[in-house]
Amino acid sequence: MSIQPKKSLGQNFLQDKNIAQKIVQSLFAGPDDLVIEIGPGTGALTQFLYRSYPNYKAIELDNRAVDLLRVTYPGIQLIEQSVLDVNFSDYRTSENQRIFVIGNIPYYITSPILFHLFDQAESIHQAVIMMQLEVAQRLIAQKRTKEYGILTIQTEFFSAADILFKVPRQVFYPQPNVDSAVVSFMMHQKQHAEIITEFKLLVRTAFNQRRKKLSNALKILGLNSEVFDEWKDKRAEELTSDEFIRMAELFKESTKLA
Repeated sequence: MSIQPKKSLGQNFLQDKNIAQKIVQSLFAGPDDLVIEIGPGTGALTQFLYRSYPNYKAIELDNRAVDLLRVTYPGIQLIEQSVLDVNFSDYRTSENQRIFVIGNIPYYITSPILFHLFDQAESIHQAVIMMQLEVAQRLIAQKRTKEYGILTIQTEFFSAADILFKVPRQVFYPQPNVDSAVVSFMMHQKQHAEIITEFKLLVRTAFNQRRKKLSNALKILGLNSEVFDEWKDKRAEELTSDEFIRMAELFKESTKLA
């Protein structure tokens, strides 16, 4: 039994068993941890995960892949919905069980998936994700570059990200037009939890008008000058994540006093 990749689902199936094993070996999970795979498809990673982790589950939306996986891996636990609708902590068997996420994700929804993982960073211990190389490079971009943006800032805020290795396009079917990379995200647990809302709002608003000075870009938020006075003549791409954190702290404090 086999399935043909669907372009509409962004499916590019990994064909190299050695690379698949290398990706799985990048996961620091133990036998008691919950391991959730995003989009197993034909099971390139699943073949190693299924037998290694008793608490393994997979998120799969493609009915053809679901049927294939059930035949190939009897008893496999599948979550048949979009990953963007999944609350990972719902699948813990205990409150303190660590969660690990792994997957070769569709290129066209890479950013939404990453933001979804960041939204649940407090619950996730590590994520190992294969993605388009260009997107991976944005995660660790330097300020004052065109690659530096919302994804860069949020990655640094919610995790310690590391590009582990590159994956050539030739090992996929069908072969994509770009190379890939495997990235490990070690999530920050409860770091700056009290300002997450303010931080995300400031970053998104500032980068939506990244060429404008912050004094103009943030006007829509109705902030008093004390919140951004130190940075008012700078643009979003000139600020580090630490500076956005400090601004978010001031933002939150100002709303308390208002």
